[in-house]
Amino acid sequence: MSGRLTTHVLDLSRGIPATGLTLQLWKLTDGISKLLCEEVTNNDGRLNAPLLEGREMEAGCYELLFMVGDYYRRADAKASADTQREMSFFLEQIPIRFHIESSMQHYHVPLLVAPGGYSTYRGS
Repeated sequence: MSGRLTTHVLDLSRGIPATGLTLQLWKLTDGISKLLCEEVTNNDGRLNAPLLEGREMEAGCYELLFMVGDYYRRADAKASADTQREMSFFLEQIPIRFHIESSMQHYHVPLLVAPGGYSTYRGS
């Protein structure tokens, strides 16, 4: 069984999955960054397919770049229209660099985000 790389984004400020959040996956090799893919989270805050799996899953250093500023701008526009209240946010992009040691393991890199902070961990 081969490994895979997945992610999941939860909007802690609203207590819901972060739908429509754009993210990029980069591979970092010898100081050079290569964009592997750009995806958008679905209604469950997940992607419709793993970021990497099978032969694409290689050991090495990677970066997930989450475009949370765009996500919160859209959420702010909707909230302002609904409640006349503006949401304040601080973070524009969140880079998470991590290492894949074995192509046979499942690496799940979730993001728990709010307008002013975030958390992540290696999930299963």
